[in-house]
Amino acid sequence: QVQLRESGGGAVQSGGSLTLSCAASGDTSSLVYMGWFRQPEAKGSEGVATISSSGRTTYADFVKGRFTISQDKAKNTWYLRMNSLKPEDTAFYTCAAAKPGIADPLSKYQYDHWGQGTQVTVSS
Repeated sequence: QVQLRESGGGAVQSGGSLTLSCAASGDTSSLVYMGWFRQPEAKGSEGVATISSSGRTTYADFVKGRFTISQDKAKNTWYLRMNSLKPEDTAFYTCAAAKPGIADPLSKYQYDHWGQGTQVTVSS
């Protein structure tokens, strides 16, 4: 069983930065893909960024150049550094993890394990 726990959400002004963390515990040996997803209010969930155990990253177009996903394998933790935040980045962010062999890293349907999520609010 895998448990994921996010931290680092909060409120920030437009143009500011936040870093989200996701710590994994339990049976993490089979996990290959780690990602961040978000759900703005009254909208559907969308993939934000993912990273594989080999370090390959994938970003949604709307965060390219502003967000960076990284991982610390020794700590079983991955991060989402969010710079130049915009009000439209306001959403509930959740981390997720998947086993190998997924076709679309940014698709939420590919992921097996999910954290509880954390709110990010960007004010103008």
